[in-house]
Amino acid sequence: MHCPFCSHPETRVVDSRLVADGAQTRRRRECMGCNERFTTFETAELSYPPVIKQNGQREPFNMGKLRSGLERSLEKRPVSLDAFDAALSRILHRIRNRSAREIHTRVIGDYVMAELRQLDEVAYVRFASVYRSFQDIDEFRAELDRLSQPSACEGDSNRES
Repeated sequence: MHCPFCSHPETRVVDSRLVADGAQTRRRRECMGCNERFTTFETAELSYPPVIKQNGQREPFNMGKLRSGLERSLEKRPVSLDAFDAALSRILHRIRNRSAREIHTRVIGDYVMAELRQLDEVAYVRFASVYRSFQDIDEFRAELDRLSQPSACEGDSNRES
């Protein structure tokens, strides 16, 4: 790694620690040329399958869209950042571990709904109202009734098409 101060091509690792629950490695480095120290972070670069949208278009997986959808649903709800991060990690893990080469937005939405149902029922209903495009109050009531049933989301979360 090149030194960010003097561009010397050689540095040595002084200290390494796992951070972000083991998902990242933090390294303190020292330049062999100017002796300055700096920190680097190392993460695994993971690839995700392309996403097939409702209209049939394919696009690269966008973690920002997934994160912002979850954040909007959980806005002003009593859910900790750790719980949010854990839910996001579980969704990403499920997406990565699918055997299919592509994933439909419907499947991603089902994964999100399953996680939101466990995290916060209000956030679940918020997400469902957009995801399922409720047209009137009757559809909204029907979803609330489904939420009241013990296994309301389990069929959705297992659908892999």
